[in-house]
Amino acid sequence: MESLTPPPLRRIVVDQEPTTVPQPRAPATETNGHGTAAVVPAAAVRPQKRRTRVTERMQVDRLSVAYGEKLAVKAVSLSVRQGEVLALIGPSGCGKTTLLRSLNRLVELTPTAGRAGRILLDGQEVDRMEATQLRRRVGMLFQQPNPFPMSIFDNVAYGLRERGSKRPHRRQLEPAVIEALQRAGLYEEVADDLDHPALALSGGQQQRLCIARSLAVGPEVLLLDEPCSALDPRSTEIIEQLIIGLRSEIAIVIVTHNLQQANRVADQVAFMYLGDLIEYGSAEQVFGAPRAQRTRDYVAGSFG
Repeated sequence: MESLTPPPLRRIVVDQEPTTVPQPRAPATETNGHGTAAVVPAAAVRPQKRRTRVTERMQVDRLSVAYGEKLAVKAVSLSVRQGEVLALIGPSGCGKTTLLRSLNRLVELTPTAGRAGRILLDGQEVDRMEATQLRRRVGMLFQQPNPFPMSIFDNVAYGLRERGSKRPHRRQLEPAVIEALQRAGLYEEVADDLDHPALALSGGQQQRLCIARSLAVGPEVLLLDEPCSALDPRSTEIIEQLIIGLRSEIAIVIVTHNLQQANRVADQVAFMYLGDLIEYGSAEQVFGAPRAQRTRDYVAGSFG
């Protein structure tokens, strides 16, 4: 057999020492509570958020909701706190949107719906409140932006006008409208023409306008149902930063299918499955070291 002669060595002369590229770090691991190490997913790399003072605004105590004979939410208990964003995650049909809509009694608009358990807002049962007043204090933003077919100004001023017995003049409403648009991060983009039709805004601007409309009436809690699912990445980033910034002023609950989004914006996370609250804890714990096997499977992408 003919022997193979290795090729001659070639030496490359350089002017300076080459730069060594560091090897990528191995995925971080931490104990998952069962004595084994769990790989922290990429989604667990969370942005740093400024800490805020935390105050409980709503308490959910063994809440169950049924549509006819089917239980959609089963004896769920959790807290909603100002200074935190609470994310409700889980696969489609797990009960998270039903739970969200229960917080301001929107679920009772469904004729077949029935509810058991207690929901408290600042210590008062929501069932004892007038529904319209409750929904001013606990505002809601839906998956699709739903601005009214009127101007930007009139959209934001709508709730303010409805709240009083006399219709205030535009001059009286202007400071509150501008403040709400500023808090929603929209004012700089629309300041030159507040009479511009709201429906002519982009999707992301319409969603921020709806946030401004909710903020104008001074809510204590803001419920967000998949607020970014119909938006482009840039608009999604703006909304997420807005959510993080608002959490110091009001309590925020967001339903999202996007685990990366939940990890970016949430302080607390509730994972639901088939109506049950499987796990409820800090975002770092739920995404980084989940206690329940079903939670570990879901955040790892095994189902959903």
